[in-house]
Amino acid sequence: MTKITVAAIQCALPGPLAANLATVEAHVREAAQHGAKIILPPELFEGPYFCKVQELDPFATAAATAEHPSVVAMQALAKELQVYIPTSFFERDGQHYYNSLAMIDDAGDVMGVYRKSHIPDGPGYSEKFYFRPGNTGFKVWDTRYGRIGIGICWDQWYPETARALMLMGADILMFPTAIGDEPEAEELDTSRLWRRAMVGHAVSNVVPVVASNRIGREGDQTFYGHSFIANERGDLVAEYGAAESGVLVAEFDLAEAAKNRAAFGFFRDRRPDLYGRLVEDV
Repeated sequence: MTKITVAAIQCALPGPLAANLATVEAHVREAAQHGAKIILPPELFEGPYFCKVQELDPFATAAATAEHPSVVAMQALAKELQVYIPTSFFERDGQHYYNSLAMIDDAGDVMGVYRKSHIPDGPGYSEKFYFRPGNTGFKVWDTRYGRIGIGICWDQWYPETARALMLMGADILMFPTAIGDEPEAEELDTSRLWRRAMVGHAVSNVVPVVASNRIGREGDQTFYGHSFIANERGDLVAEYGAAESGVLVAEFDLAEAAKNRAAFGFFRDRRPDLYGRLVEDV
């Protein structure tokens, strides 16, 4: 099968847990009704984005993959609807905490876990206080419809993330996200930059890209949405602005995308012998 129908969810996720899970479930059901087989919710949809400040209480909400309420709820939903749901969650592994994603297949089973590789630290995004850098390496997942490469939020800004996933054979890239305004620089609107970074991945790797973000005001921070789906040319085939809540759905012919990728020659003309500086510490 070369055709794949994917969806990105955009919605407000102010909490509490039960309400957020119900919101995501409703959108997953809507996406499935539109034929989507791989449905991407935003990052850490279990509750409000708690990394704005450094507090101790959020650690109590972390759980092991098999016990985390987000994972358990999406497993049941994926099995019922026979869809894949990449599920972002706050993972606890012993005494270690990670910003993780469980790839749930259309039988409701966890195919594996990816732990966010790049962890940001700055005003409004104090993730280094909560999460260790991921130790899984990048991950791709073989589905019935194609091989999916997934990074989490801050991962999406790095061209190395996208290129590594492509070299692992990804047919499509997905990025669940929680991003909004900059509390210390309210005049800085990064929504345009955010999109351009990922559209650049689409163009330079000739691959469709799916990005899912939350919306709404949470405390003193506003999440700016602008979720989108781009084709392998970098054209936006489905997009939201800053306020819409719902699902974006698009179908891709992966064989056509692969043919276009080969035609551009980006992978043919790579020069790994010249790239040693990329893996050296600054």
